[in-house]
Amino acid sequence: MRQATVRDSKFAFQVKKTTMGEHVRRVWGWDEDEQRRLHRRRFAAQAFQVVVVDGDNAGVLALSYEPDCLRVNQLLVLPEYQGRGVGTACMERVFEDAARRRLPVRLQVLKVNRRATGFYGRFGFGAVAEDDAHIRMERPA
Repeated sequence: MRQATVRDSKFAFQVKKTTMGEHVRRVWGWDEDEQRRLHRRRFAAQAFQVVVVDGDNAGVLALSYEPDCLRVNQLLVLPEYQGRGVGTACMERVFEDAARRRLPVRLQVLKVNRRATGFYGRFGFGAVAEDDAHIRMERPA
C-alpha cells in the first residue's frame, strides 16, 4: 500500500463506481454529481491509501483514526484482483495497526452487499447496529 495523493482521487472514485455502483443504485440510485461530491469530501477528510499489486493500482483503503476505534471507511478492490487475498492482506495490516493502538475496528456495509458482510464476518466482525441501509460491524480489540 502507498499513501494516496491528490492525483489518486480520480482512480479512487473509479474504484468506488466499479465496485459499489450497483449496490448504491439498488439502495438510493446512482446520482453521479452527488457521488462525486461525497467522494471529494471523503477523499479530503480520510486517510486514503492505494492498494498496489505487482506494481498496478488494485484498489483503495480509507481509514479514520478515532479516539475509541480504528474505522475502515472503504476497502474497495477492483474485480480483477478480488479472490486473490488482496482484501485479506489489507485487513491484516488494519488489524496490526489496531492491535498496536489497542483499539477495536469498526466499519459499516450496505445490507445489500452480502459478499462484504460475509468477508468481514470471516475476520470476527459482528453486527452491532443497523439502519435501513447499513449494518454497523465491529471487531473487538
